[in-house]
Formats: sequence, C-alpha cells, structure tokens
Amino acid sequence: MVLRKSRGYQDIEGTSSESRNELPDPDTTVTQEIEMASMSVVPDDTFTVTQAVNALGFGWFQVKLSLWTGLCWMADSMEMTILSILSPALHCHWHISRYQQALTTTIVFLGMMLSSTFWGNLSDRYGRKHALSLCAILLFYYGLLSAIAPSFMWILLLRGLVGFAIGCTPQSVTLYAEFLPTKQRAKCVVLLDVSLMLLCFFLSRLFLCSFVSFKCFQCFWALGACFEVFLALIIMPTLGWQWLLALSTGPLLAFALVCPWLPESARFHVASGQTEKALETLEKIAKDNGKPMLLGRLVVDDATTISPHRGRFRDLLVPSLRLTSLLLWFIW
Repeated sequence: MVLRKSRGYQDIEGTSSESRNELPDPDTTVTQEIEMASMSVVPDDTFTVTQAVNALGFGWFQVKLSLWTGLCWMADSMEMTILSILSPALHCHWHISRYQQALTTTIVFLGMMLSSTFWGNLSDRYGRKHALSLCAILLFYYGLLSAIAPSFMWILLLRGLVGFAIGCTPQSVTLYAEFLPTKQRAKCVVLLDVSLMLLCFFLSRLFLCSFVSFKCFQCFWALGACFEVFLALIIMPTLGWQWLLALSTGPLLAFALVCPWLPESARFHVASGQTEKALETLEKIAKDNGKPMLLGRLVVDDATTISPHRGRFRDLLVPSLRLTSLLLWFIW
C-alpha cells in the first residue's frame, strides 16, 4: 500500500491489478498487516472553509480586503448622497418641476429594486469577484455619462442604469463577511462611531489585533457621504453639477482598478466544485496572516451543496429559510 498526499488531499492507492492477482508473500504478510493497522487508526483529517477561516484568524489579509471592498461601499454612499444635491441643481439648470425632482431619486431606487435579484443570482453562479468587477465598470461608465447628459430624459435613463449597477454593491459585504472569523464577523459589519473606526484602522495597521477589527462598511459609508458633501461645497459653486457627477466616480475607478487583486470567495469555489482554487485562497490568507495552513482535506460544508441550480430565488423560501427570509425583508 502506498500513501499519497497531495495538496489539501490524502488518498490511498491500492496495488496494481497484476500484483493483486499474485499470491501474498508469507514473509511480508506481517509487515503489511502492521502497515494497514497503523493506517486504520489515523483519523480522516478534514476541514471546511469556515473552520479554516476561523483558525487563520483576523489579520493583514482582512485589513486589505476591508480597504478594497470599502471603496465599493464608499462609492455606493456617494451615489446615494449625490441624489439630494443633484435634484435642486437640475431644478435651477433645467427648471424641472417638483415631480421631476422626485423622479430623479425614485428612478435610482427603482433600478436597485429591479437589479438586486439579478446581481445576487449572477454572484451565486459566477462568483462575487466577477459580479463586483462588472458592477464597478458599469457604475463608473454610467456615472461618467451622466455628467454629459444633454437633457433631463437622458439624466433619468442614465441614473436609472446607475441604480441598476448599485444593486450589486451589497455583494461586497457578503464577500467581506465570508472571509471573517465567526467571532469578529458581527463586530466588523455593524455600526460604530466613525472616529473610533478611524482610530481602529490605524491601530489595526500597527498591531493587527482581532479587537481592532473595525466596522469598515459603516465607516466607509460615512466617509463617502462626508466626502461627497465636501466635494459639492467646492465644485458646485464654480464648476457646476456636471463636474460633480464626473469627479464623484473617483472611488469607482479606484475600486475597478483593484478588482483584479480582489480574492474570490473560497465558499463559492467549494460550492462550485473548485476545491483547488479554494485551497489557493486559504493558503493566501495563511501567508498574509502569518499562520500555518491547516493540514488535511478540504470538504464541503454541511450547509453547502454542489448543485447546478445554485442561486435560485425560490431557495430562499424553503421551509428551513422561509421565516428568516421574510423577517429580513420586512426589516429592510
């Protein structure tokens, strides 16, 4: 018997068919029995993505991911904040009515509502990284076109397409949460005072301690809103709303440029049968965090199934998830 250990896997190969047809050698029978007995007591060491993330802890990998995905959340905040600035500017520029001012905001949220299911399905089928990359490109493109819109109807169309792309930005939260250890996950996605978050960021850069796993998304949302208002105070009186729309796409461009370095979800790779890619991502986490990689074989979580029908909307309403889904929809 030969024990072969590959990357993340252990399997046992039997002897060849020719050797199985031969009679056993009495001199080696005892040796083989001892070898088989020693192998039988070795446990089948397996681990899941969740167990690996918990073991590797919070470190430099999560700090970098916080900054990258935080740019997406910051851009989302700026696109939302600009709605309260754009409507009065269009009223002065094109003398639009109050109904039309309200429509410039409504069309964005309508695009978000119609696209959220589409982006969720796309992320479950092709990965969160690919969906976020496409989202960043579309947001930057339509946001930039909005700055040169020749009429109010063009503004409505382009802002509606911006809202359609914004529907994907919550996937950044999902991607970030899937790389967080269980103990730090809740602390990293709930609201905390912005000044404390900024302090935690500098502390995390210096010490990389788990207790300074700052609440990055609420932080970046607040920073994006403040930055948009500050930008409007400088740009609007001199250059006008067109330049404000154009310059507000800056974080989108930055996020689009870092998307190639954005890691894909290891849970997605395992669920889609790409175990080797999941192992590569986990080894990257171990290297960045300075932790040893887990030994054994990576297996699928009990709650994760390899199915060609991943991403179906009706899966949210299966008996085990129906109450949770309905309550979350009601809260939002």
